[in-house]
Amino acid sequence: MQNLQSLTIKGHNIWVTSGNPERQKAAVEFVNSGLEKGTLKPMIDEVFPFDKIIDAHRYLEANGQFGKIVVTV
Repeated sequence: MQNLQSLTIKGHNIWVTSGNPERQKAAVEFVNSGLEKGTLKPMIDEVFPFDKIIDAHRYLEANGQFGKIVVTV
């Protein structure tokens, strides 16, 4: 039998914090802290240069990504 690890998925609903300045500040601090500590690790699927923005949009529309699509400027 395989030893399977438990996964935790956490989501964030922008509407919970966007209308409340204190919650918004706490959310920003949480994300910044997690990025600094390395406990939040964004999953990046693909990186496109800005001059390939049309390709990036087509890639997004194809719904094949697993993670974020990044466009560099």
